Amino acid sequence: MTRLSVNINKIATLRNSRGGNLPNLIQVAKDCEKFGAQGITVHPRPDERHIRYADVPLLKEVVTTEYNIEGNPSVNFLNLVESVLPEQVTLVPDSPDVLTSDSGWDTIKEKSKLTDLIQRLHSNGMRVSLFIDPIPKLIEAAKETGADRIEFYTGDYAKNYHKDKEAAIQPFIESSELAVDLNLGINAGHDLNLDNLHYFKDKIPQLLEVSIGHAIISDALYYGLYTTIQLYLKEISRK
Repeated sequence: MTRLSVNINKIATLRNSRGGNLPNLIQVAKDCEKFGAQGITVHPRPDERHIRYADVPLLKEVVTTEYNIEGNPSVNFLNLVESVLPEQVTLVPDSPDVLTSDSGWDTIKEKSKLTDLIQRLHSNGMRVSLFIDPIPKLIEAAKETGADRIEFYTGDYAKNYHKDKEAAIQPFIESSELAVDLNLGINAGHDLNLDNLHYFKDKIPQLLEVSIGHAIISDALYYGLYTTIQLYLKEISRK
């Protein structure tokens, strides 16, 4: 069964744009779980333009499903996750000034660095996923780092879905088969939405988890948060 983890960064962006505590990030996280989400994802960045470092331990106190913290493994990020101990840490190679994550790790070039980081996180009992593009040699190297899972960057899939969905999904099918052979768990995230999610899940039956934020919050403006989460759960589960 594929799990839905709701990324609540955009809720924090809205809150921060006005100051104060509206919308209430903690309450939204609790409501997402109450409405059926099977995980909560946050991605704190150095400039704290959405999730603030101070939000992260507060969320840990209320999240009862899987807590997934994404980010570039800076000193501050590593200290944060080691103080909070989420169920999963997703390492993402985004630079501090990037608008949103737009590519995965070069696990060949960064193998030594990632191996050390993963050993450090494992020593504190956290599962580690690596944000990655669907390129076989990078997945093979990801296995060699000791990662538990990979999270496919699906931005290119979403971009090309309406042009040629079969061509868009093919690299992910091949890479997923390799990941399964290597005993790597498979997550996915970035620009997945109500249009393209079911097809991705249908073609990648090994998919364990999707992390979705921007599309869910955008859809919630029209459908409401409860209905939106139900719609996404339906897309994941329908045959």
